[in-house]
Amino acid sequence: MGGAVVDDGPTGIKAPDGGWGWAVLFGCFVITGFSYAFPKAVSVFFKELIREFGIGYSDTAWISSILLAMLYGTGPLCSVLVNRYGCRPVMMVGGLFASLGMIAASFCTSIFQIYFTTGVITGLGLALNFQPSLVMLNRYFDKRRPLANGLAAAGSPVFLCALSPVGQLLQHEFGWRGGFLILGGVLLNCCACGALMRPLLPPKKADDTKEEQVEIVKKPKKKLLDFSVFKDKGFVIYTVAASIMVLGLFVPPVFVVSYAKDLHIQDTTAAFLLTILGFVDIFARPACGVIAGLKWVRPRCVYLFGFAMLFNGVTDLVSSMSKTYGGLVVFCIFFGISYGMVGALQFEVLMAIVGTQKFSSAIGLVLLAEAVAVLVGPPSAGRLLDATKSYMLVFILAGCEVVLSSLVLTAGNFFCLKKKEEEPHPHVDAAEREELNKDEKKYDSDTHEAIEVDQLAKDEPEKNGDVATNPETCV
Repeated sequence: MGGAVVDDGPTGIKAPDGGWGWAVLFGCFVITGFSYAFPKAVSVFFKELIREFGIGYSDTAWISSILLAMLYGTGPLCSVLVNRYGCRPVMMVGGLFASLGMIAASFCTSIFQIYFTTGVITGLGLALNFQPSLVMLNRYFDKRRPLANGLAAAGSPVFLCALSPVGQLLQHEFGWRGGFLILGGVLLNCCACGALMRPLLPPKKADDTKEEQVEIVKKPKKKLLDFSVFKDKGFVIYTVAASIMVLGLFVPPVFVVSYAKDLHIQDTTAAFLLTILGFVDIFARPACGVIAGLKWVRPRCVYLFGFAMLFNGVTDLVSSMSKTYGGLVVFCIFFGISYGMVGALQFEVLMAIVGTQKFSSAIGLVLLAEAVAVLVGPPSAGRLLDATKSYMLVFILAGCEVVLSSLVLTAGNFFCLKKKEEEPHPHVDAAEREELNKDEKKYDSDTHEAIEVDQLAKDEPEKNGDVATNPETCV
């Protein structure tokens, strides 16, 4: 089983930084693409659902909202399952849930049934794949981890650019029911990605004794959900900043097309703005991963993340004054760069803060906190738009929220964590400390035995080499 992969696994294993890790990275790339792009790509079927069930657009929009809520809100549940059963089995079961949800949705006769099948079941399946894939990526990469995170995060814009045209083609050829059925089959690839998550095993030693095996058996069980991460000031600061950031981060992509239409720009031309944003995002994420992996930058990665958030927020503030299509194109280019930087760095910074052993619990708790912000952010911006009829105020609000999150993260780390940086080993895991203590005890025991042997040699010389003068022993 994959239980050894997370908290219950051996801690003395060096990350391969390659080898099978590239297969794990590919699986994480695909899972990230499905997790983030699928809730947006499924929106191409909304017009058919409105015509089929006689409902409004706001009713169909709940499908994407429920999908995102399940992806974020089930974080603690995923942490418990990963810590209990391991990454591989959880991901394969999640792939089955994601597929069965879409297949069942193709037979639904009401919108509420689609809420449950597509929203809840498929959303849960994607959540059970997304979080374990990040845990495994953290296990397989250390020196190249920033690059690996950037490449894996690039799956989101790549799949968004691919799934939207595929969804439109499926809707045109097979209708929404046939499209849902085929997409359900496509989501079975999550099971294949889960099978790639091979656990890391320690190298076997020839001098292993039975006593060491007994110690491994008697090793205490790890917590299924480790709340001790809240004792880490860095984690608390990160969680607060990330929650504030999510309030405004997703608002501009939701409203930029409507903003362009409000400026009397054609529908197809306005929709092309998202294509520009996604295309820039594809290259921004791996590039940011390369920069974050530089020797001088990596120890200060949290400040690079703060800069990316500040860059994103300022872009929103400046774009609020755009009155032409050219201005919105420039906005999408810079927003794509900053959005890609945030996407590439958010989990890399969390991994650096909490370490490998606590990451599975930490990411679940962070996603739960972000779930509330995801559900509050875009609807609140929509209400502000309805009340003021001004897109400028919507973008200003979003920009202020993201800038505030940048200030919280940067100031919190700079002023509150100086003392922590002076500690010699701030991220040494408890299990690793246990191994170090065990080695020290073994060394002390060996030293003690050597002293006893020397003392015995001094006390009983006739039994330790001086008996050669006895005539009876001479030949």
